[in-house]
Amino acid sequence: MALSEHKTPAGRGARIRVVAAKPLTESPAARYVWAVTRIALGWIFAWAFIDKLFGLGYATPADKAWVDGASPTEGFLANAPKGPFAGLYNDLAGAAWADWLFMIGLAGIGAALMLGIAMRIAAASGALLLFLMWTAVLPPENNPFMDDHLIYALVLIGLALVKAGDTLGLGEWWSNTKLAQRFPILK
Repeated sequence: MALSEHKTPAGRGARIRVVAAKPLTESPAARYVWAVTRIALGWIFAWAFIDKLFGLGYATPADKAWVDGASPTEGFLANAPKGPFAGLYNDLAGAAWADWLFMIGLAGIGAALMLGIAMRIAAASGALLLFLMWTAVLPPENNPFMDDHLIYALVLIGLALVKAGDTLGLGEWWSNTKLAQRFPILK
């Protein structure tokens, strides 16, 4: 067990040694697991952006690349939605503003996670994006309500709470910049 030592005044100059367990997230192993999880999840977002941008043939065929004029949202939003929000998502399919927001979101969330900066905004916007994707296919195919979108959203929130950007990332440096100090939401 990791221990933290603190000395506190106990009257007339005497000091008492207080030993308390450190939170599990302060152990080096836990910090590295969270850091690798952050980078891996960041790569999922970044890869989705890259594949949709260039149509590399994984989830996005070459003839559906955004750089060639195809819409990164049209295929999914026109065909996949079901449940109570299907009509709303079908109406958004192929809208230029939706394409731009989606692609900027994927790129920004992916970059922030991989670099370990702006973890609060990356977690909040990533969780929102994943929640919206979850609502597009209600109910999920293999479970009454739970699917990977919700799990990833929870992981994103956890990454921000444990400051996962500080290990193997630029989070600590970023948090000390004047911009992040002035606007703490940017940490």
